[in-house]
Amino acid sequence: MILVTGGTGLVGAHLLFELAQDNERLKAIARPTSDLQTVRKIFSYYTTQAEAKDLLKKIEWITADINDVPALEKAFLDVEYVYHCAALISFDPADEKKLRKINIEGTANIVNLCIAHQVKKLCYVSSVAAIGSPVKKVEINETAPWNPEENHSDYAISKYGAEIEAWRGTQEGVDTVIVNPGIVIGPGFWDSGSGKIFRRIDNGLNYHFPKVSGFVGVIDVVKCMVQLMNSPVKNQNYILVSENLSFERIFKSIADYLNKPKPSNQLKKWMIALGWFFQKIGSWFGFKRILTYD
Repeated sequence: MILVTGGTGLVGAHLLFELAQDNERLKAIARPTSDLQTVRKIFSYYTTQAEAKDLLKKIEWITADINDVPALEKAFLDVEYVYHCAALISFDPADEKKLRKINIEGTANIVNLCIAHQVKKLCYVSSVAAIGSPVKKVEINETAPWNPEENHSDYAISKYGAEIEAWRGTQEGVDTVIVNPGIVIGPGFWDSGSGKIFRRIDNGLNYHFPKVSGFVGVIDVVKCMVQLMNSPVKNQNYILVSENLSFERIFKSIADYLNKPKPSNQLKKWMIALGWFFQKIGSWFGFKRILTYD
């Protein structure tokens, strides 16, 4: 039996589709407020409505939260393999406590239950944000050390803390693989995470950022996860990035696909700094931030 946390998210929903096609026995955790309609929509993107309906029947949905240990206990019954995809993605400093609660404490709960139930293997979805940054501007790999003196975002710190929990599990007998994807791109989630890029371009975004980042398709991510779980590889982490691309190129490619005007104005650094400053003021009055200074 396989258990997937975060099954209603971008990676989790695509992972469930991949696993359901392999006729795996599946459980998926969903919070009481989660919308399963999005998962149904994801399945229908890749197959017929009838087949999507049949694949969805293979999933046993468990209503739980990764910070609700008694509910998780029930979810772990008869489970041998766990994919831990659930996480909070936020760069708003006001969400620091939520990030620690969900990403670090939630992962600790999952690891503890993996240990208690003698789970054979765990796959944890981390982030490149949890990888150390180079002193010079060079490409990083999995060996890059984490520098606690750097000005990391609260999100990065929470994912690094979650990795520490996953590594703790390896010391207590849980074979583990960790994936560190870059910015994950995929369909169906235009109002959360990286999907907001699609929404804003569809709404007529006319600027791009002077920055390069690592991008990866969600299908590539889930195929790598399944391959690692089915392999003898254990207690290793892997960066998942298809290409390092500028936001200008990404934004213009998405605009082409959506048949929208290409963003033509590049934000200057002073514009970004000014926007960050006004967002900081706005946060004092309860408005959420969407920009970080870096």
